[in-house]
Amino acid sequence: MTDTFTLAHLSDPHLPPMPAARLRELAGKRALGYINWTRNRHKYHRREVLDALVADMQAQRPDHIAVTGDLVNLALEAEFTPAQAWLESVGTPQQVTVVPGNHDAYVRATRHHFGGTFAKFLQGDAANGAPFPFVRRRGPLALIGVSSAVPTLPLMATGRLGRTQLDALDRELAQLPPDEAFRVLLVHHPLHSTSRMKRLTDSMALRGVLKRHGVELVLHGHDHIHSTMWLEGADRQIPAVGVPSASALPHRHYPAAAYNLFSIARDAGKWRCVQTVRAVDADFRVKQIKQATLL
Repeated sequence: MTDTFTLAHLSDPHLPPMPAARLRELAGKRALGYINWTRNRHKYHRREVLDALVADMQAQRPDHIAVTGDLVNLALEAEFTPAQAWLESVGTPQQVTVVPGNHDAYVRATRHHFGGTFAKFLQGDAANGAPFPFVRRRGPLALIGVSSAVPTLPLMATGRLGRTQLDALDRELAQLPPDEAFRVLLVHHPLHSTSRMKRLTDSMALRGVLKRHGVELVLHGHDHIHSTMWLEGADRQIPAVGVPSASALPHRHYPAAAYNLFSIARDAGKWRCVQTVRAVDADFRVKQIKQATLL
């Protein structure tokens, strides 16, 4: 059995507190989002929760950290500098990989700010002229990042990869056999959703690519819940794991902030992967709440 590599995954920090917005920025979709934040969301997205979760994660000393989007809330220009400082406090670009969420591309005016601000955290090992998909090799892992982040109409939170990105992903996976690397696909939106307003609109096309080539693990956020779904792969089922918001207090059907640790090793020619879930309790302490063998 080879040495174990530990990958941490958190998502949807929705970095609080949100900076003050200028009146001219609050038009259309942002106006509704700002009202929702000031009336509701600020109550349960809390910086002290996020800080406690990250401190515990860093204490586990993972070999790498994946963050699957929604670092900001309304994609205001003033949100990106604090978000950059926060991500740099989580780890260096060598230690942390990030992909964007729908809130990071909330409106067309600032949809490209994420790529510029966090370029070093989503830069692939090989420059191929396009930001997505990218591939980063870290230990036995091949981290494959795609972007489902697109601006949408008010009250919509759908995502889309698009044909160009899907075709490029198909080519990348064709060159990454499972015996060469433990392949982890990072995407913000889940690959199955019952919500018309929150779904990945071309999820069936993405699932078709995974059925042809397979990956060992899919990590996502967006739904703010614990989830594990199983997707059809090239020669076996693929676990797709979602995680709650990294800054959330429990509310309604949403659980408290949590993150996942994945212990990955090669054993007798097969990949092994064990998931450990750690979550914030009522006293802002972080504890293990679950462990499961995925592979």
